[in-house]
Amino acid sequence: MLPHPPLLVAIQDPLSRRSVLPTFPGFMSFAPPPPRRPRVVIYVSRTLNQYLSCSTVFYASSEMLSVDVFSPEGLFGSRHRSQRVTSVYLLRINRPPYPSIPPERILSFLSYPHLVLGDFNLHHLLADPCRSLSERKFIISTRYFDAAFDVPYYLLNTPGVYTRFPFDTILGPSVFDLAFANTALSPLVSSWDTPLPSTGSDHVPCVITLKLPGIMLPPLTPHWALLDLDAVGKALDTFTTLPCPAKPTPNSLSR
Repeated sequence: MLPHPPLLVAIQDPLSRRSVLPTFPGFMSFAPPPPRRPRVVIYVSRTLNQYLSCSTVFYASSEMLSVDVFSPEGLFGSRHRSQRVTSVYLLRINRPPYPSIPPERILSFLSYPHLVLGDFNLHHLLADPCRSLSERKFIISTRYFDAAFDVPYYLLNTPGVYTRFPFDTILGPSVFDLAFANTALSPLVSSWDTPLPSTGSDHVPCVITLKLPGIMLPPLTPHWALLDLDAVGKALDTFTTLPCPAKPTPNSLSR
């Protein structure tokens, strides 16, 4: 169980009937417009929407969706008034560019906090260090991780913590579900974890917790301009230390 109800829930490849998504009490759903089948959906808590303004950002692909959260007073106690959450579902295709959305479209630069998460359908040693990769899989996944680090975005996953457990046990578990935070968001991330069981899918939910930034005082530094170097030099010349104590003896220790 979670200590608090989630404020945003991003689902990739959701169940739908004629492009109609399921509804849940207390949540509003945002998804790409029809007629294409929605591959991503973001549920936003109505409680959050009462206090903050939420808007959607649509893309040419139905496998990607963003929700912008806005507050005129700033979010998470910071100066940033906006935060973007982007949900991605990369489809595997057998021709270049192979994954359905290029990395530069997903991991673009934003000056305000940006969380990118989803089912990337990629294997990479930074997220799954024990996996043996073919050269082709390594090249494809490295494009996305290189694009992330160039911006930069930081991987939130704990390396080696699996997020997908196939029903066909021959394949073995993997780390397909990835989360990245840009420079503006990473100081606000408290944790990434998989504390919940599967909800029926072969993927387990990944929980990302954000924190209010603490008040960080600048480190103390000497006022070098006010320092009398001549007086300090004379003090150091005459400075002496006490002699080391004598080596203890059995008699002294027994007293």
